[in-house]
Amino acid sequence: MRIALVHEFLTQFGGAERVLLELLAIWPDATVHVLVHKPDGVNHAFDGYRLNTSFVDRLPMARSSHKWYLALMPLAVESFDLAGYDVVLSDSSSFAKGANAKGLHVCYCHTPTRFLWTEGDSYLAATGYPWLVRLLARPILAFIKSWDHMAAQKPDFIIANSRNVQDRIKKYYGRDSEVIPPPVDAEFFRPTAAKGDYFLAASRLEPYKRVDLVIEAFNQLGWPLKVAGTGTALGKLKSMAKPNVVFLGKVPDEQLRDLYSGAQAYIFPAEEDAGIMVLEAQACGTPVIVYGSGGSLETVVPGVTGKFFDHQDVPSLVQALNGFNHANYDPAAIRKHAEGYDKQIFRQKIKTFVEGKLAASRQEAKRIA
Repeated sequence: MRIALVHEFLTQFGGAERVLLELLAIWPDATVHVLVHKPDGVNHAFDGYRLNTSFVDRLPMARSSHKWYLALMPLAVESFDLAGYDVVLSDSSSFAKGANAKGLHVCYCHTPTRFLWTEGDSYLAATGYPWLVRLLARPILAFIKSWDHMAAQKPDFIIANSRNVQDRIKKYYGRDSEVIPPPVDAEFFRPTAAKGDYFLAASRLEPYKRVDLVIEAFNQLGWPLKVAGTGTALGKLKSMAKPNVVFLGKVPDEQLRDLYSGAQAYIFPAEEDAGIMVLEAQACGTPVIVYGSGGSLETVVPGVTGKFFDHQDVPSLVQALNGFNHANYDPAAIRKHAEGYDKQIFRQKIKTFVEGKLAASRQEAKRIA
């Protein structure tokens, strides 16, 4: 079976990139077709694999500022030559699903494109572009939105990473999908440190991640908080934080694992599609305090692995923190829950789905012939 993987941007390492690595663990000889590749942005994690980049990757400043080329992305993903592949597997948060497959096309959908369907205005505001550029971008985004809906009709089958995303795929694209949750590396992410006195917030520091709520809550409480990660909101977050809040910057996975393990709780204030980091913290035996919306509703068991706060605001988070006691949680039970999302389970489900659909399509082709 010849398989091509299609991914959008290898410019920073996050949940989508962890999923791509798991797909490559299943099919290590696959060719990855990627719009832009910045090797140091993803810690050179994909250097040993077959990569084919689009023409956008060779344009000036594309690796550092690919958002300037959004209007070219539909053309770029459609320009990939995918003839000769039995299967195209796109893992998509935006453009990858628009690849023109000749054989079977399966899309693993992380989310319908956020900046088109749910976060258009906030996306433009967060780009930092001058107001005139943002004004001119609106007709471009309108075109991309129309293309995006059309592109979502291309895959033969869609896999959603959560029931939350499954509902959005149906709402915005009118497509049915099957849910296969994203993987957590439960072998690597495991308890490694004794509990400390701090709480942990770790994520990309972008406005939509709402780490500002955590900073404000801990400013009020005065409790120790460690913040791991980098992003465009880092400067603003540092400027608002009191001395009890410590910023660690970008940390390697080994240090992140120790941070998860030693934290009283991991705090996640965003509305996330699925939330791999929430599962990583649980795999380390640490309870989580998360905003009760989105994919977290599917990966957290209240009273067993963590607790929810009901409103995405500071008072609701402070109330949840004041009612929290890590001694009420069993680390072994928390980890056992996370093991149900282990990467080996993910690999088997994806492999079975893709190979089963390919076998069925070949059988149907023989019947017609």
